[in-house]
Amino acid sequence: MKQLSQLTDPVYIKPTHETALDRLFKSWIRDERDLPFVYLTLKITFTLWPLAIILYIPGMNNWIWWAAAIAYQFLNNFTFKGPFGLMLHCTSHRAFFEKKYQFWNNYLPWAIGPLFGQTPEGYYSHHIGMHHPENNMPDDDSCTMIYQRDSFRGFLSYLGSFITFGVYDTARYHLQRKRSKLMVKLVRGEVLFIGACVGLSFINFPATFVVFILPFMISRVIMMVGNWAQHAFICSEEPDNSYKNSITCINTKYNHKCWNDGYHISHHVKPNMHWTEHPVYFTKTLDEYIANDAIVFDGIHFLHVWAYLMGKRYDLLAKHFVNIGDRFQTDAEIISFLKQRTRKITVLPVPAVVAAA
Repeated sequence: MKQLSQLTDPVYIKPTHETALDRLFKSWIRDERDLPFVYLTLKITFTLWPLAIILYIPGMNNWIWWAAAIAYQFLNNFTFKGPFGLMLHCTSHRAFFEKKYQFWNNYLPWAIGPLFGQTPEGYYSHHIGMHHPENNMPDDDSCTMIYQRDSFRGFLSYLGSFITFGVYDTARYHLQRKRSKLMVKLVRGEVLFIGACVGLSFINFPATFVVFILPFMISRVIMMVGNWAQHAFICSEEPDNSYKNSITCINTKYNHKCWNDGYHISHHVKPNMHWTEHPVYFTKTLDEYIANDAIVFDGIHFLHVWAYLMGKRYDLLAKHFVNIGDRFQTDAEIISFLKQRTRKITVLPVPAVVAAA
């Protein structure tokens, strides 16, 4: 176990020097703290799109094609996927551009997202429209409660269900709640993405597979791995308590690369909080974490948590567990506590109300 140490995760520090380009971009966006998003967007635009175009050029030299394909996959999956995915997450919660530049808020989901397998506006419809309102409870299509969360078989069942029925279930959810706009956004984005992949496959299947289909497959798996880890430890008595159905990962390079995504508890408590504010909020509200038996890990991130759970390496989870409030005396106590939180939770039907005669 670990004791709480000084946080090393990023917070906003106002720059002492800025370029003319910085000032220009800051005049377009709603929050100057999101300036790094602009530069990340430009990097992706001027690397992945040119590589994608090369792959579609007819008669391209074989070695150039393969070099572009390898570079595309490396940059897509190892350099940009995490930062882009969490940039999309942040800008879904907090609009990126000012109202007079509203059109550019469509650029990430429509022009960049498909390169990472994100169907246009599908992420917003699921994450903002369903996941946060339902907070991992049974009506959330990505709910983890009903699975044994240290079971690889359980994860495969969860992944298979989402891939097979996820879009249908989310669309039905919005229809039942009369949120037709979100339903249309979801279905429209999925249909257009799939239709584009089918059409482009007739033109150049290898390029389409590299540019769109493979990233789509990887993206769906990674998103479910992340959500599984974020909501793997759930208190069966209060499954709707964000402190007791989510986790927080601190002091990890992942938070620097992916905009403090490790602070998942405070993100569910305050979904619209800016990504730079989470470390400070965590420190200020530590008593709430202690009072709610919250789970905090130091030095690891969600992929580690998922991998350790799949291997039932509770010893490694205990090693990185932060003993806030000095609740535990030994790693064995921590392991017992964590195992309780990963047990499958059976959702019982609500008893019918019998009308008086």
